[in-house]
Amino acid sequence: MIPGPREIAACRVLVAGDAILDRYWLGSVEQISREAPVPIVQVEGEQERLGGAANAAMNLRALGAAATLLSVRGGDAADRSLQDLLEDAGIAWAGAVDAALPTTVKLRIVGRAQQLLRADFVRGLPSAAALDAFGAAFAQALPGHAAVLLSDYGRGALARVPDLIRQARALGLPVVVDPRGGDFDRYAGASLLTPNRSELRDAIGAWRDEADLAARVQQLRQRLGLQALLATRAEEGMTLFDDQGALHVPATAREVFDVTGAGDTVAAVMALLLGCGLTMRAAVPYANKAGGIVVGRFGTASVSQAELFS
Repeated sequence: MIPGPREIAACRVLVAGDAILDRYWLGSVEQISREAPVPIVQVEGEQERLGGAANAAMNLRALGAAATLLSVRGGDAADRSLQDLLEDAGIAWAGAVDAALPTTVKLRIVGRAQQLLRADFVRGLPSAAALDAFGAAFAQALPGHAAVLLSDYGRGALARVPDLIRQARALGLPVVVDPRGGDFDRYAGASLLTPNRSELRDAIGAWRDEADLAARVQQLRQRLGLQALLATRAEEGMTLFDDQGALHVPATAREVFDVTGAGDTVAAVMALLLGCGLTMRAAVPYANKAGGIVVGRFGTASVSQAELFS
């Protein structure tokens, strides 16, 4: 049964991981530079949005759920922008502060609604003291939540992710992991992994056909003690692998405009619905629908409760 607004509002999800500030410079392109064969963007506006784990939390808020974001904060101007956006969205923050850690910023330069360049400002990893504080905050926050979403963008907040998974599973909470890279061993014991096609290929190698894919994923799932694995496969849709076999859901997007943050949306919907008591097989069609909606929008985007359940 689809959860109602009251059930969703009562379902608090703990999102732990790497918060990112997504920054956009928007403008028009009228000519090519004489200095190099590149377009000249006349910048006319700027936007800042929540990215990474913060975008996953934003998706939960857009759906009407309560979200707590657990991350390692820096002490710079970008962090202040990030905190303002979280406050505006009604997202509670907990975690650790590492004043020497610059906030990860992804700057996208867009001309005529087309992304022309992305510049990543990525420096440093959290200190051991910050990770200690992060772990303590995680343990303290767990009991007040119905589900856990671990959003790994490789920036170090989830350096001790095996311990986080063990703590959450010991309390019986569903743990959804949006993984990074192809080393899935560190996510052993999670309820659900949501890798994209590229990440899954890095983890299990190239597959010959659907039967070979299923065999490889099921072997991985059993080895890591995962309840299920949801492969997001772009235009091919999504496939859930669990004890019952494989459940494939075709893609619903009519037009793909921007895939930025779509994985955050899928993971957020799965974590929310599992926290509300739905089975994974019942939740997958809604996650697929949400992913299909956000790829038709510009930048990191979210889906409303009305859109998802209409």
